[in-house]
Amino acid sequence: MDRTTELAAVIDRHVTGTGICTTAMPHVSLIRADQPSTPTPAVYEASLCLIAQGSKRVSIGDHSVVYDAAHYLLVSVDLPLVGHVIDASPDRPYLCCKIDIDPSMLSDLMAAEGEAVPHTDLPVLAIYPSDPDLIDAACRLVGLLDRPETIRALAPLIEREILYRLLTGPHGPMLRHLATAGSHLNQISRAIAAIRRRFDAPIRIDEVAAEAGMSASSLHAHFKAITRMTPLEYQKQLRLQEARRLMLVGGATAGNAGFAVGYESPSQFSREYRRLFGAPPRQDIERLQGVPSASIAL
Repeated sequence: MDRTTELAAVIDRHVTGTGICTTAMPHVSLIRADQPSTPTPAVYEASLCLIAQGSKRVSIGDHSVVYDAAHYLLVSVDLPLVGHVIDASPDRPYLCCKIDIDPSMLSDLMAAEGEAVPHTDLPVLAIYPSDPDLIDAACRLVGLLDRPETIRALAPLIEREILYRLLTGPHGPMLRHLATAGSHLNQISRAIAAIRRRFDAPIRIDEVAAEAGMSASSLHAHFKAITRMTPLEYQKQLRLQEARRLMLVGGATAGNAGFAVGYESPSQFSREYRRLFGAPPRQDIERLQGVPSASIAL
């Protein structure tokens, strides 16, 4: 049994049903889908996504990538993306392991190396050919779920190995910028965190820029270059995605969901919701409730 097949078997063993499953390891999530899904917007945290079986398409704006067991996905900052499973069936389900990037662990590794941070124009959303060493480490990490008493001692060590392999891989320069204080990527990452903390309140660009350590004009320019959207557009996607979750999972009405995420005008909420999701709130939720795998975004 090769390591990718072994990873698929471990994921399948620990995911019950269809959807996203958290684990005893805070940075590790497992995902399963038994059929292709509809395109679904969701915020992807900075993470490594390794598919063990099936395939997936993710898009931001007009930029789209497809990844599978032969390619891994790396997201360098939290991004609102549109994703959908394109290859899955009950006999061969889509199986994926998502490992969130720990910035403090990344910084510790860089400090231990002591290397200079090179200039880079790599994208913050990218796919790369599968790396046998990454697959091996991920297999060992997820395999700890079979022996939960080992997780506390061994999971941080294997996570550190995975980050080291990413740092020394093709996407390494981008991750080094993410962990380097004062770099534009690090600053935009802090701006994103500020927007996510207060997504339901009116956005104040000067305050967000101050938290990022940038001028307002610099924030706008670099935010758009990195995320392909403005801070206001980013906040709007966060609001609409959370409203959708409140209606789909929590049973909220469209009016209550819109109000909860910061909209004062029901008509504006409905208009912007339809623009993002392709249908008015009620119609969209009814459609999702009839398609179990439609909510799988990761």
